[in-house]
Amino acid sequence: METTARKDIKITYSTMSADQMDDLHRAIDEEIPRVRGTFGKSWPMYVNGQPVKSDKEFEDRSPIDTRILIAKLQSGTKDHVRQAVAAARAAFPAWAALPWQERVRLVRKAADTIRDHRWELSVVMGFEAGKNRLECVGDVEESADLMSYYGDQVEHNQGFVKPMNTLGPGEDNRSVLRPYGVWAVISPFNFPMALAAGPSGGALVAGNTVVFKPASDTAYMGLRLAEIMNEAGIPKGVFNFVTGGGGTVGQELIDNDGIDGIVFTGSYDVGMKLIRDNATRRAPRPVITEMGGKNPAIVMRSADLEKASDGVMRSAFGAQGQKCSACSRVYVSREIRDRFVQLLVEKTKKIEVGNPLERDVWLGPVINEGAVKTYERAIAQAKKDGGKILIGGQRLTGPEFDHGYFVAPTVIDGLPKEHPLFSEELFVPITVVADVMTLDEAIELANRTEYGLTAGIFSEDDKEIEKFFDQVQAGVLYANRRSGATTGAWPGINPFGGWKASGSSGRGTGGPYYVQQFMREQSRVRIR
Repeated sequence: METTARKDIKITYSTMSADQMDDLHRAIDEEIPRVRGTFGKSWPMYVNGQPVKSDKEFEDRSPIDTRILIAKLQSGTKDHVRQAVAAARAAFPAWAALPWQERVRLVRKAADTIRDHRWELSVVMGFEAGKNRLECVGDVEESADLMSYYGDQVEHNQGFVKPMNTLGPGEDNRSVLRPYGVWAVISPFNFPMALAAGPSGGALVAGNTVVFKPASDTAYMGLRLAEIMNEAGIPKGVFNFVTGGGGTVGQELIDNDGIDGIVFTGSYDVGMKLIRDNATRRAPRPVITEMGGKNPAIVMRSADLEKASDGVMRSAFGAQGQKCSACSRVYVSREIRDRFVQLLVEKTKKIEVGNPLERDVWLGPVINEGAVKTYERAIAQAKKDGGKILIGGQRLTGPEFDHGYFVAPTVIDGLPKEHPLFSEELFVPITVVADVMTLDEAIELANRTEYGLTAGIFSEDDKEIEKFFDQVQAGVLYANRRSGATTGAWPGINPFGGWKASGSSGRGTGGPYYVQQFMREQSRVRIR
């Protein structure tokens, strides 16, 4: 269905113009009833380009209202994974042998196809992941931009074939990056398109084939990506789509000897188990993991407090705090602590919570009942240990909320700096605040965690900012970012990757070194 809205709109998490908003909202409004009319159907997996069904299905329901059945999807088995791996292995030689220009063309076509379906995909994501309109459109845009950017990197590096020096006449030496083979892409629920399409696009432009498993909470978005790959002309067997539980489908992807590399985005516990399991293999294989964060914002005495409170609020509660980059702890200079906290609470109080597909709603539901339980346990722990709930702290009830997973955005003060809520990732809309005397103390506290994904500072002192950049142990750092204290990276602009327990590769998504991870170097020597 063609809408009346412009197709050239680009929405990111940090930039948007007022003249784009009317077109965006008109397009979303037009698409909601059409998309909702497609819900409730049974959908297959796709192996070697063919639909595949299992003996069992699972229901994919909306966290906004669990009475809404989005789709029925397949509870895949280990045998289905083995079939998908076999198809990917069979397709690999021909795909890898394609000129890199042709692979880039096809992946760019997939990116353009995502853009062609942006409004439909955004609405589906709103229903399935519970994100608001702008976040959904941003996720879809980022997906396409990631794929395009990775194609640009292959093109810029001319297929990663580099002439080397020689030892004498008649010698031709080259360094060539070659694909590994078959990659498993295991994606999370919170960015159900970007963190599926991005890694898949990186693997594909490098010449690999893919077996893709989405999170079960957002499996329908995964299905749509598989259909988009087919629509874009990706050859059969090059991109395979399987669904099912982590203990069956996910574990078989990890254990299968036909998998040559794995991309995983998710929790620290699951990511570390994957790394340990991988270490028992007879031969090493690459594993690219992104395993979350406990991201601090530092607010210094010289900070613009309006800017700082906006940045912390948006990073702490955007996407219901279900971002690995969410700002979940704040260290603020004691001299300005009271005023900053007052502003943060005032702005949090104004957040509109409800159905995120409604135009003026900013905060939707968390993803499932398990997330609600995590939230409730954290609130109970904070109260037990003397914390002060400045705002929020409860599951929301009432006609609009009773059939979904809605919790209030929460700011907690008064806990000791050693408290677990300052170090444990929660993935819910809770942020904790503590005061500090100096920047050195704030940096020491910021680094006092096993994670190292993102961090932010608000200061008008250039020396403080430089010290922050030089000493904070995280892969993505922001200074004075009003649109998001610790969030908002974009392909080709802000590479996104973690240090320490936040990631295994040290190479950020959307950055100039990402695609190379899907390839291995081969040194070629020819004597003429």
